[in-house]
Amino acid sequence: MRRQLNTLYVTTEGAWLYKDGANIVMEVDNEQRARLPVHMLESVVCFGRVAMSPPLMGYCAEQGIGISYLTPNGRFMARVEGPVSGNVLLRRAQYRCSDDPVRCAAIVRHILVGKIHNQRAVLGRALRDHGDKLAPDDETSLSHAHRRLGRISDRVMMETGVDVLRGLEGEAAQSYFGAFDHLIRVDNQALRFTGRSRRPPRDAVNALLSFLYTLVTHDCRSALESVGLDPAVGFLHRDRPGRPSLALDLLEEFRPLLADRLALSLINLRQVDEHDFQVMETGAVLLREASRKTVLTAYQERKREDLRHAFLEEKVAIGLFPFLQAQLLARHLRGDLDAYPPFLWK
Repeated sequence: MRRQLNTLYVTTEGAWLYKDGANIVMEVDNEQRARLPVHMLESVVCFGRVAMSPPLMGYCAEQGIGISYLTPNGRFMARVEGPVSGNVLLRRAQYRCSDDPVRCAAIVRHILVGKIHNQRAVLGRALRDHGDKLAPDDETSLSHAHRRLGRISDRVMMETGVDVLRGLEGEAAQSYFGAFDHLIRVDNQALRFTGRSRRPPRDAVNALLSFLYTLVTHDCRSALESVGLDPAVGFLHRDRPGRPSLALDLLEEFRPLLADRLALSLINLRQVDEHDFQVMETGAVLLREASRKTVLTAYQERKREDLRHAFLEEKVAIGLFPFLQAQLLARHLRGDLDAYPPFLWK
């Protein structure tokens, strides 16, 4: 089993990273702030104005450590990586499958089954754990959405057209996010959720969700590249220049557990509140720098938790799940598995 390594998140504006032996050293205003051994890392994510020495970039490329550059608010800008891993035959199989309507639809179907199952798990856990404390309207809305998602999942299993499946995915998202506000147990109008908004997010909850989705997308992209798949050629998401479509496909299965559930925990446990967000002149709502560190810490802690993988039937760190799903997808594309087994949160 692959070892769970760390991701180094650099959020300090003006930080300078350089190589010292087998270590990454971070300086801010000519003062050393951190030193980490490279062998403990699998990727580096830089937010905002962060500089890195060429020797360190080259060393990371040699060690298979990807470097991603994001804006201060978490929007992806660029990625630096070493030679592409994996063999060309796997990628050719991926491209052929993406162009085959029948095989493509089969993979999309299983991705959506996993995503909707996990969305239902989020709603179901709230009903199970807090059902006696919920207001009648909250319980009714959550129960209705839970049942509707079940019906949509049944329809997904019978559909064979990719476009129809995409429509069902949108219907499921509408139902799920329509009940999402009922999962928030904090009585604070600044933390209400009235619907999904992005590019830019228009409220605090959307800002938190978008930030977490960016982190999970990064991990999914790294996982796909590590097994030799092309993150730009997907099945559910159409190809578009500059978009990691396959990483976004893989993200769908992990949104409920690694992002939605974590966002709800941060809000309901009052680890973040309205003071952790700032409203820009454009109306966009963004996480403050200090608050990003709180979220990043919670995300790393969540990834270290163990969870049983339903298909492999063994407990592994949650942070390894994107890698395991990428491996299973690669095995399916090579013909070793008859179907792609989605991640099902039990």
